[in-house]
Amino acid sequence: MSVSRRSLLLTTAGAATVWPLAAAAAPYRGPLRSDPFTLGVASGDPDPDGFVLWTRLAPVPLAEDGLGGMPYRNVPVAWELAADERFRKVIRRGVAVARPDRGHSVHVELDGLSPGREFFYRFRAERFTSQVGRTRTAPARSARVTALAMSFVSCSQYEHGYFTAYRRLAEDEPELILHLGDYQYEYAPDTYNIPGGNPRDHEGPETVTLANYRQRHAQYKTDPDLQAAHAVAPWAVVWDDHETENNWADEVPEAADPNFLARRTAAFRAYYENMPLRRTSVPRGIDLQLYRRLHWGRLATFHMLDTRQYRDDQGCGDGYKDCPAAYDPARSITGPEQEKWLLDGFRRSTARWDVLGQQVFFGQRDNNSGPSKVLSMDSWDGYQASRERITRGWVDAGVRNPIVLTGDVHAHWADELKLDYDDPTSKTVGTELVCSSITSGGDGADVASGNHPWAAWNPHLRFYNNQRGYVRTTITQDALTADFVVLPYVTTAGAPAHTRATFVVEDRVPGLHQVADNPAPATSLRAGTDLGEQTVQQETERP
Repeated sequence: MSVSRRSLLLTTAGAATVWPLAAAAAPYRGPLRSDPFTLGVASGDPDPDGFVLWTRLAPVPLAEDGLGGMPYRNVPVAWELAADERFRKVIRRGVAVARPDRGHSVHVELDGLSPGREFFYRFRAERFTSQVGRTRTAPARSARVTALAMSFVSCSQYEHGYFTAYRRLAEDEPELILHLGDYQYEYAPDTYNIPGGNPRDHEGPETVTLANYRQRHAQYKTDPDLQAAHAVAPWAVVWDDHETENNWADEVPEAADPNFLARRTAAFRAYYENMPLRRTSVPRGIDLQLYRRLHWGRLATFHMLDTRQYRDDQGCGDGYKDCPAAYDPARSITGPEQEKWLLDGFRRSTARWDVLGQQVFFGQRDNNSGPSKVLSMDSWDGYQASRERITRGWVDAGVRNPIVLTGDVHAHWADELKLDYDDPTSKTVGTELVCSSITSGGDGADVASGNHPWAAWNPHLRFYNNQRGYVRTTITQDALTADFVVLPYVTTAGAPAHTRATFVVEDRVPGLHQVADNPAPATSLRAGTDLGEQTVQQETERP
C-alpha cells in the first residue's frame, strides 16, 4: 500500500551543532510547564541503514481528552543520535514537529547509517530532555551473522498485574524484541476481572473514540517496566484484537455495532501514534499497512503478519466449535493479497531461518478426545485451508528452517507443525513457539508435567506452562534455542524470573528437542490454580 509522505521532519547529519530549537519554534507559543516525556521513548523496525525513533509528548498523560495535557499547537522536538550513551560522539541531530492532530507523537525515520551498529538516542522539548534509548541497525543483507538475541512477548492487560516481565526482559538486553499483539486492552474498569480482583484499574471508559484510545495507550506507556523494555532495543510490533476490540475480524465487530468502522479508524490512528512504525504504516481511514519483513543479514528473515485486518469472520459464532466453516477452502485468515506476499517471500528467501511473527495459534489444538474435532474458530484452526496453503507454501519453496512465533493464548506452548495433523506419524515440517502473556490472566500456576491434557490426543503439542512471562531466543547458524521464561506471580510487583524450559530447533531438523526442564520450587510460587483449558479459551469466549 503506498502512502503519502507525512510531515515528519527529518534532518541529515551535521544539520546543526546545538539543540536546534529556534528554527522550528515559530508556531509554538508559551513554555511547557512540566516534563512532557512521561511516556518514554522507543525505536523500531530496524533495517541495515536505519530505524524509527519514537516519542510522544504528554505532561498529563491520563487526560480524558487524549491530548496528554499538551496545548493544541505544534511543538518542536529536537532529537540526537549518538554512538555512545553519554552522547560524546553525536552522529545525527534534527528537529521533528509534534503536532496535535497526531497526538503530539514523533516518528523520526532515519537512514544512511552503518549496518550492524548500536546507537543511543534522546529527545528534547524546550528545557526538558527525555530518557536515553538504545537501538541498533540490522546487519547488512549479505552479512553472515553468527547470532541474534531476540525475545518475543504478547498480551499485557494492565489491570491483571504488574509489567515485571517487561523489566526482566529488558535486563536480558536483547538485540531485537517482537510484540505479537494485545499490547493494550480496550475494556472499561471492572469488566475483565481475574479471580481475587484486579490489582490495577484502567483509566477511562471502554475505548471507542480517538481520545479513549490515546488515553489508554498513554496509561500503558507510563508503566516504568514497559518503558525500560522499549528503551533497551528496537521493537517490531503487530497487533491482535484488543488494540481495537475483542475478536474483531476485518470489518466485522464482535457484536453488532453500526459505529465499528469509526472505532476501527480511531484505534488504528492511535496505534500508529503510539508505536515506532515507519511511514508505510501511516493509517488511511480504516486501513493500516502492518504486514512487512525485517531481515537480519543472511541469518533470519522475519515475516510480520496481520491476521485481523483481512480475515473472514470467525465461523459458527466464534469460540471452540465443531464447525464446517473451518474447512471451507474459500476462507482466509490473511486475505489473498497478504497470503500471496507471504508465499512469494518464502520462494525468494535466502535466509537460514524464516520466522513468522504473528498473533494466534497456528498448529492444531483439538480440545475433544472423541472422533469429532472441537477447534478454536479464532485461531488458524478455524481457517484450515488457509493454514494448509501457508504450510505447503514453505514446504514447496524449500524453506530451510520455518519457525512460527505466536501470542494470544496467555500460556507458553511449543508444538510441531504438520501437513496432516490426523496422522501423528506424519512428517514434521515446522515448529511453533508460543509466548505466554505479560500479565493477562493473572498469576496462573506452574504445570509440573509441562504437558497440557489435550496433548494426549494432540501429540505434536510438546510443552505447556500457565505462568506469565516471555520467550527468549538465541538464533545461530546451527540452531534456534528458546528459553520459556516465567514469573511466579504478577499481581504483586517485583517478581523474579527463571527459565522454565529450554527447547532447541536444529538447522534443517524441524521439530523440538528439549534440553532443560526447570519447575520452580513450591516455596517460590504464590498460591494459585492451574487454569488449564479456561486460560487457552478466554481470548475467544470472554469479554
